[in-house]
Amino acid sequence: MADMGAFQEAVTAWAAGGPDRPARELAAELSVRTVVLLEGPSDAAAVGTLAARRGRDLPAEGACLLAMGGAMSVARYARVLGPAGLGLRLTGLCDVAERPYYSRALHGTGLAQRDIFVCTADLEDELIRALGTDRVNELVQTQDDQRALNTFLRQPAQQHRTPHQQLRRFLGTKKGRKIHYARILTEALEPDQVPTPLGDLLAGL
Repeated sequence: MADMGAFQEAVTAWAAGGPDRPARELAAELSVRTVVLLEGPSDAAAVGTLAARRGRDLPAEGACLLAMGGAMSVARYARVLGPAGLGLRLTGLCDVAERPYYSRALHGTGLAQRDIFVCTADLEDELIRALGTDRVNELVQTQDDQRALNTFLRQPAQQHRTPHQQLRRFLGTKKGRKIHYARILTEALEPDQVPTPLGDLLAGL
């Protein structure tokens, strides 16, 4: 039975110049109505985790979380998913520095500026600020990463950074760590701590 992962793969292949038929057939079979354009898998992990915490099944609702592998790919995906392609509703979450890519690529696709949810710096920054550095440090300990963090903090480049900046950099120092902690930090959020861009995106789906 087809699932949303198969649809994501078909769309990625189409956006890279492959055939459109698999994506079209899967969109119909899965009743896809909305695609959330995300820069990377850590963003998808955070959105998916928050949705699950709120008792929502996004695939069942026809919503696809699509990690594009970078904001510069948004134009290719908007072309195949928007009015000229599948005609789906598009929304997205991005870093503030990447917003121009979204705005330019999505111009004319029917995506209003209110449908682009922008993190102040990036999602990791939002999550660390929401939880506070003390709580994030506690969560690092629960994941048996304290030794790795201590080693990282001894690096000369980290000596003049704030604890917030150090933690943000640490999350990106090992492959897969951003994705892992996107889930862990989102799971740890209290209802009133959910970063505004993340909460507003999910509320709009």
